[in-house]
Amino acid sequence: MGHFASVHIFCLISAVLIVTSDSFASNEASALKTFKEQIYEDPKRIFVSWNLQAENPCNWSGIACSPDGGHVIKLDISGALLKGSLAPSLGQLSFLQELYLHGNNLFGTIPKELGLLKKLKVLDLGTNQLSGPIPSEIGSLTDILKINLGSNGLTGRIPPELGKLRYLRELRLDRNKLQGPIPDGDNSVYTSNMHRMYASNPTGFCHSTELKFADFSYNFFVGKIPKCLDYLPRSSFRGNCLQYKDPKQRTAAQCGGVAPPARSHSGGNSKHIPVQHDSKHQKTSKPSWLLTLKIITGVTTGSLFIVALITSLRKCNGKSSIIIPWKKSSSGKDHVTLYIDTEMLKNVPSISRQDLEVACEDFSNIIGSSPDSLVYKGTMKGGPEIAVISICIKEENWTDYLELYFQREVADLARLNHENVGKLLGYCKESSPFTRMLVFEYASNGTLYEHLHYGEGCLSWTRRMNIILGIARGLKYLHSELQPPFTISELNSGAVYLTDDFSPKLVDFESWKTILSRSEKNSGSIGNQVSQCILPNSLEPRHLDIESNIYAFGILLLEVVSGRPPYCKDKECLVDWAKEFLGSPDTMSCLVDPEVKHFADEDLRAICEVVNLCIHPQPAMLVCMKDLCNMLETRIDTSVSVELKASSLAWAELALSS
Repeated sequence: MGHFASVHIFCLISAVLIVTSDSFASNEASALKTFKEQIYEDPKRIFVSWNLQAENPCNWSGIACSPDGGHVIKLDISGALLKGSLAPSLGQLSFLQELYLHGNNLFGTIPKELGLLKKLKVLDLGTNQLSGPIPSEIGSLTDILKINLGSNGLTGRIPPELGKLRYLRELRLDRNKLQGPIPDGDNSVYTSNMHRMYASNPTGFCHSTELKFADFSYNFFVGKIPKCLDYLPRSSFRGNCLQYKDPKQRTAAQCGGVAPPARSHSGGNSKHIPVQHDSKHQKTSKPSWLLTLKIITGVTTGSLFIVALITSLRKCNGKSSIIIPWKKSSSGKDHVTLYIDTEMLKNVPSISRQDLEVACEDFSNIIGSSPDSLVYKGTMKGGPEIAVISICIKEENWTDYLELYFQREVADLARLNHENVGKLLGYCKESSPFTRMLVFEYASNGTLYEHLHYGEGCLSWTRRMNIILGIARGLKYLHSELQPPFTISELNSGAVYLTDDFSPKLVDFESWKTILSRSEKNSGSIGNQVSQCILPNSLEPRHLDIESNIYAFGILLLEVVSGRPPYCKDKECLVDWAKEFLGSPDTMSCLVDPEVKHFADEDLRAICEVVNLCIHPQPAMLVCMKDLCNMLETRIDTSVSVELKASSLAWAELALSS
């Protein structure tokens, strides 16, 4: 009977352990899914293998699990150019040993929940766009060996708690906006009571006995270099505001115009120096309770002052708060703190709603619409014609995530400057009434889609070739000449606007699709007249990246040459229809729009070769836009356009012949 009871208890314990293990694995999978949900752009398609319906993530790209397959021990998605923010849920990966997210475009703050990863040995978040302070909770990573937070936009001071990481060997904090002294853990600056409090919980880098390499360069650190870090090369401290003779330190103007303080508490020894008090100091010292009372009073007063200051600034200028809490979802997830760089839009013109209302005739001149946006035409007083895109989202559905993206989108569009790319003239952001608008220069001749499929007259071959070359040059600029590169969210004939002389301009009105789908409204996608023809299912999930831009360029070339839409319900998909003609010189002419009476064979052959490269079934074989543009420029002859411009008779002859 006793033996039976023992067996029964053993089975019961085993069942509990199994259930607990399964539940914990489920928590890890859920944490990874939440991490993916906060990434809104994946240009290298890392997440294609992440099946969110699966309970076991061990086969997902970038994931490594323990030998028993029960826990995630490594997450490595480096150099993937991911855009989004870090999810606090990563702190639920309790068995994680290595976290590599180096070389992405992650923004927002470092979640304090990462401090829960007690088994973590490597934390690499370098070369991103992270901002805000370094969480003091990072000092709880007791097994950590390597920390890389370099090349971000981190602010504030180094948490002295990092000195508690006794196994830390490598620390990279270079190229941020960190301030204050480099904490060394010199306890001689404390009173005897404080010393007793900190002695059992040492902080500062002088207690990091295993630290072999550290890089503090190109920040705004002040004071002296801790003596316990003298073994580091001087290059680890250059580009700061430190007190030592070095021509590569920042100037006084760069350090705020104020010389570093004459005395710093960051000059301690690697060995602990006992606190010594002379009799004079002992006689004049005050009771510890009085010192504590003063500290509490000072902190309270300072906090109230800061709150009052922030409140008054908000009322005075209506600017966004630096700290933006993520709205809580219906699932009850925790808030996420997002830091917005208030300098992000300082060089982009802000246009008032009142001025735009006058320019667009009380917003009555609507030239386009969709479920999520309205497009108005207007004329600025004494200025150019404009196209105003108004985002149609109610204020209660406008999340903090969308606000951050709106500002980043404006800053991204403002850096575009090319004759074949639509120019952003400014933006409008007001709260009463709630307004979010983008203001572009207006291309008066409509879209390429309209001219190809609804135009009254036929576009001549030479004009089509000039349009193709203009599009190619615009994409070459966006992909090859900008850093980081810029991609058109949905490249099609509806995204190509034409000027009076039929010069093409690429305009990215569709970039809100991926973001608006995440909003609480979720009322559909931004669209335009191209919605009359839809892409087949095989094309719908393509990511918004350079690879898909090149693929879409190939389809666009076919559309321009053939005059056929990419896909319509009553017609075959354009790519499938064209494949039988692309490879044979004898049948290439079947691709040309029947309305075009005259075309150049060499031009057509060049276009077919480029199309084949764009829609090649193996992505590894894709060439860059720079090469494709050069192929077209060297082989397409548009010299006839010069002759036609110089001769009105030639224009008449061409019109009659077409």
